[in-house]
Amino acid sequence: MRLIGLLLYAAILVSLASALHAMFRPRRDDPKRMARALTVRVGLSVLLFALLFVAWYFGWIEPHGIGG
Repeated sequence: MRLIGLLLYAAILVSLASALHAMFRPRRDDPKRMARALTVRVGLSVLLFALLFVAWYFGWIEPHGIGG
């Protein structure tokens, strides 16, 4: 489960970097590249959040109190 989370997190960062690159170097042949990269990032973030809830529900991870 940890590996899946790390891979999703890395994919989120790559998508964010891709959107940043598209913002600074726009192409005439693909004007919606930045929007598509940010859409992918949001989708991956929602998937990661959902997987965290699933892992918590099945007891694969347990929350802990801060300083507890």
